[in-house]
Amino acid sequence: MRSVLIAGCGYLGQSTAALFQNAGWLVDAWTKSAASAKKLSQENYRIHAVDLTKLDEVSAREESFDVVIHCASTRGGPVDVYRQVYLDGVRNLLRRFSRSTVLLVGSTSVYAQMSGEWVTEESPAEPEHERGRILRQAETLLLESGGIVARLAGIYGPGRSHLLQRFLAGEAIIDSKNDRFMNQVHRDDAAAALFILAERGPAEAGQIFNVAGDQPLLQSDCYRWLAKRLDCAVPPEGKSTSTRKRGRSNKQVSNTKLRVLGWTPRYPSFADAMEESILPSFLSKSPV
Repeated sequence: MRSVLIAGCGYLGQSTAALFQNAGWLVDAWTKSAASAKKLSQENYRIHAVDLTKLDEVSAREESFDVVIHCASTRGGPVDVYRQVYLDGVRNLLRRFSRSTVLLVGSTSVYAQMSGEWVTEESPAEPEHERGRILRQAETLLLESGGIVARLAGIYGPGRSHLLQRFLAGEAIIDSKNDRFMNQVHRDDAAAALFILAERGPAEAGQIFNVAGDQPLLQSDCYRWLAKRLDCAVPPEGKSTSTRKRGRSNKQVSNTKLRVLGWTPRYPSFADAMEESILPSFLSKSPV
């Protein structure tokens, strides 16, 4: 029986752990605090409170795993937290699990392209924002050790869509002069991608894979789709004042390399994800 460690069992980590569990893998999951671990105590996999940013806690674990997935999130934290979670976290996992295949859940935010062009894993990844540069450092450290990097687009899914939340709250603005493509991936499709990469393990050592839906859509078109679907007014035109902690970009992320491995998203488009998975969970709580 193969074994996997999910280091960071949050929104994506829980879905990923369940997928591996159902496929017959031995699953261990780490959360940062004992309180978080207690909330997951009813799951069918083993839960441990381990702070992956602390080498002493990571080193104290005696288990070994075929695959280790760095799936922790900063939840939008400050720069120093990014450095601790991603750079220190990767370094600690590599030191403790040197014989395992280590997989980093990264972000397509490392692509800083601004002209709406398609980007692949071979495209320049030169983020201007400090958080993006930290992610690139963590990637480099992992790749040099034979790990695998999964660059995820923005995650959405049941109970989670920042775009939909802004729309329902009346905070959406269509900024035609600064419109940009939205690259997103459904939580369960992201988990399926991590599973495929874990199964292939050493065969993909030192590789980067983009994990995104098939059809990037302009943010304005996402809002217009929601307005039509929910029979609401289209958001007003104006200048957006929102800021992105990983820096602004405007690109279309290609998932071709991952698809070659057999990954097929269940929710390939914004409309698919919204209709089949996301809108029902939001509207049951926030009727329009």
